[in-house]
Amino acid sequence: MVGKPVGTLTSDPAESTTDRERLTVPAVGVESVLAAELADVLHVGQVAVDSHFFNELGADSMVMAHFCARIRKRADLPPVSMKDVYRHPTIRSLAAARADSAPAPPAEPPAPTPAAPTNTAQYVRCGALQLLTFLGYSYLVALVTVRGYDWISAGSGVLDVYLRSVLFGTAGFLFLCAFPIVAKWTLIGRWTPRPIRIWSPDYVRFWIIKTLIRSDPLVLFVGSPLYSLYLKALGAKIGKGVTVFSRNVPVCTDLLALGDGTVVRKDSFFLCYRARAGLIQTGPVTLGKHAVVSEATVLDIGSSLGDGAQLGHASSLHSGQAVPDGEHWHGSPARRAEADYEVVGPARCGSLRRALHSVLQLLAVLLLYVPLAVGGVGILLAQAPQLAATLEPGPAALTNWTFYVEALAASLVLFFGAVIVGLVVMATVPRLLHRTITPGKVYPLYGFHYGAHRVITLLTNRRFLTQLFGDSSGIVHYLRGLGYDLSRVEQTGSNFGTAVKHETPFLSSVGSGTMVADGLSINNADFSSTSFRVARTSIGARNFLGNRIAYPTRGRTGDNCLLATKVMVPVDGKVREGVGLLGSPSFEIPRSVLRDSSFDELKSGEELRRRLPAKNRHNAATMAWYLLVRWLYFFLVTLLVSVAAELYEPFGTTAIALANVLVIVFSAVYFVLVERAVTALHPLSPLFCSIYDLRFWRRERFWKVPSETYVRIFNGTPFKNLIWRLQGVRLGKRVFDDGCALTERSMVAIGDDCTLNMGSVIQCHSQEDGTFKSDRTAVGSGCTLGVGALVHYGVTIDEGAVLAPDSFLMKGETVPRHARWGGNPARESGRSEGGEWR
Repeated sequence: MVGKPVGTLTSDPAESTTDRERLTVPAVGVESVLAAELADVLHVGQVAVDSHFFNELGADSMVMAHFCARIRKRADLPPVSMKDVYRHPTIRSLAAARADSAPAPPAEPPAPTPAAPTNTAQYVRCGALQLLTFLGYSYLVALVTVRGYDWISAGSGVLDVYLRSVLFGTAGFLFLCAFPIVAKWTLIGRWTPRPIRIWSPDYVRFWIIKTLIRSDPLVLFVGSPLYSLYLKALGAKIGKGVTVFSRNVPVCTDLLALGDGTVVRKDSFFLCYRARAGLIQTGPVTLGKHAVVSEATVLDIGSSLGDGAQLGHASSLHSGQAVPDGEHWHGSPARRAEADYEVVGPARCGSLRRALHSVLQLLAVLLLYVPLAVGGVGILLAQAPQLAATLEPGPAALTNWTFYVEALAASLVLFFGAVIVGLVVMATVPRLLHRTITPGKVYPLYGFHYGAHRVITLLTNRRFLTQLFGDSSGIVHYLRGLGYDLSRVEQTGSNFGTAVKHETPFLSSVGSGTMVADGLSINNADFSSTSFRVARTSIGARNFLGNRIAYPTRGRTGDNCLLATKVMVPVDGKVREGVGLLGSPSFEIPRSVLRDSSFDELKSGEELRRRLPAKNRHNAATMAWYLLVRWLYFFLVTLLVSVAAELYEPFGTTAIALANVLVIVFSAVYFVLVERAVTALHPLSPLFCSIYDLRFWRRERFWKVPSETYVRIFNGTPFKNLIWRLQGVRLGKRVFDDGCALTERSMVAIGDDCTLNMGSVIQCHSQEDGTFKSDRTAVGSGCTLGVGALVHYGVTIDEGAVLAPDSFLMKGETVPRHARWGGNPARESGRSEGGEWR
């Protein structure tokens, strides 16, 4: 290849004449400026305009992100995005493609003028009201529980106690189902499109309803007609035959309209609200008849699909986007496509079948699960931990050492017994049920086969066990035990992360030498609003899959591919092999770059044979710590509940209500201390190393041993900010966090009055093949991260910037002050000046 450099680049004396000639031919115009900027970023003299950024110059995405940021700062040059860099990987092709370009138009209507900052007094008052609400609700639940227990315990004989448990359990279940609905209509009435100032009294009402409707027992019936009835009772306009599989419960339900025969698949967001610039904005989401919303999608307020329209997986509709009748769209933000996302035909599934299924579900809950739950509460209140019945009930028992020994023994038996029984059940029951389902055959929903499939899915996706075995050599044995086809395993010690899920493990195939980072969802079941079928989903050999990938049954990727974080796996066209894929819709990028091959010598031969056993030993110790930490937590919570039971006699309902509150407080304090202990000797810091480096193994321990689940309880409250600070986040004042996840807390800085939406993620690391990279990320004051957005490592988001829903902000990017970015990968789509967007 003959290039035209600017000046002279230091080269090897033995290089060819052609190479030396290329280094002396000058470039002009835009090419000259771009080449000079890239040379400065690469810390070299000058670069050839025809040299490939990745293959010849040795750049990587982090370097090119810095290059793009520098170009965007220059008013005399058109902006350059990472997508442009990958599509035009030389200075010459990039200059030609961008010479006459202009910034992309906004993908949605202009954002509102930000609300005036909330003062600290309003912030504190909101937290106080939320705390009082929680205390009142806890007391109400405790009152109902103890009254019910007193009535049940007065029964004579097993049958009488069972009948009383059924009656009380049914009454309690109906109350828990109906109370959020009544509260919504009482406190809110009908939702309308309007702004709600965050931390205001109106926001407190919004938070109460949001919390109640997401804790309703009917949420457990996702995918059932009962769930559709629940949404309808909350005010949603739900047509006939609608099926919703997503557990992300919409809040402003009066603004939700789902036409007849529409299906919304799992992991989709259609909340009918978003948070931005200090405001909660409510707005409609409208889906026509027989519309299809695929997995892992985001529907922003003001978006819609027409009759028969389809939205592909890993896609999003931004505010104002509307898919016309019958059209198929995909991407983030979505655009027209040709792929068909409704690949399973209809089946007979009428109203009678749906009604019968709902009745059977309710009977199973009310006659089996509820009595068992009530009986479990009774055991805790009456007997635990006094299994030997040798102590006098009441406060005196708390001074006897036997009380604590029996509590310790009971917790050991229950905790580790449950782990062993769980492994046995998962290895047997799903295998028997799988024999009843034929791959490729279309079955109607809500029949025997559907029930068997749902049981398989629920039993084999146990987060506790995946977290235990993930990021270790044990994960391949665990997944094989579940039913995965893993071909000939090339053990790396990090074949899969700690978050892997599937529809059925028996139809999940992963090729030899493939590594998966984290958050993989294998969607090997296709659904319509009336039917489903399961099919084998195969991921090729020698692949690397990044974070948060939804892999469909028809994925068109073969061997030796790199699938980047949040990539939309293609379902049409040729089978991609030997390339990388990035974005939604995806486009090809280099399979690997020079920087990622830095540690290749450690991935095979003698070095691997020496380092892998050492990694296995370290991971085994981490797994032991994981079990110890969770058993100790279980023991202490059991002890706390048992103490409350002993104090019930003198203090009554207050003791039980106080225990409910203390369990929440204790959970936060306990896991904050665990995280501090894990990082005490080895604080988190930027890393560039092999996965066979001790520093990486310590990072795996940090991901595994502490828990993050409890933090969700505090979403939308000032108390979550307190927890983030205790975990090491450099957090500003009055940050609104509606459900953001931070993978490395102490490596994140967030400014004042930021808005973090539900499902957003700040991830300060990535792993590609055997190389691990991490760096700090900073979010300036007044910024907004949209629903489902992901911010990678080494990123700087300046003051007042907005990241649109479902966006992927790549590593090393710099978002300017008051800019609006969106897409996957994200690029600039607008900017505000003086509060007005352009």
